Amino acid sequence: MDARPAPLTHLLYLHGFRSSPHSFKARMIAAHVAALNQSSPPEQAIMWLCPQLPPSPDEAVTQVLDAVADWPRERMAIIGSSLGGFYATALGERLGCRVAVINPAVAPARDLARYIGEQTSFHNPEDRFFFRPEFVPSFAALHPYPITRPERYWALISKGDEVLNWEEMVAHYPHTTMTVLPGSDHAVSDFSEHLPGLLQWLGWRP
Repeated sequence: MDARPAPLTHLLYLHGFRSSPHSFKARMIAAHVAALNQSSPPEQAIMWLCPQLPPSPDEAVTQVLDAVADWPRERMAIIGSSLGGFYATALGERLGCRVAVINPAVAPARDLARYIGEQTSFHNPEDRFFFRPEFVPSFAALHPYPITRPERYWALISKGDEVLNWEEMVAHYPHTTMTVLPGSDHAVSDFSEHLPGLLQWLGWRP
């Protein structure tokens, strides 16, 4: 990536497994985008997209690719948390755009196999979905590692992640712009402290 990348005009956020656009990180970034757009001329507005992803990885990728088909690759970025970080990486490798990952799931074919069956959403327990056995090989087929353009990546990884192995995450994003937190947790509950660094990397004012 050039020292001075093109100004960002389109931003996509991808949530994690059993999560949704109502996650606190998604809402925090969305609020910043809204405030930025309100204070900026219309021609400098940021297009924001944070879709509800289906449980099928094939359907999720197809849905996102269709949604961003007309987005300018050099002016777009994808932010992904947990499983969304895996999707963001797979899509970033395919599209050649900037990618930010937050505690990314680097081996979902392995880690999610134990969740086959009916699942509920974190943000709405009444929202149920079925995680099917065939999703596991689909995740394996999407495997995007090793990444090919580390200069396009920003990573925030917590040593205190109670779900994923932080050393494994770090190993999958070598030579990227990376912050490894000494503690925190899988959700990065202190994300507000790290948002300015992400915004700076994206080229925005905090």
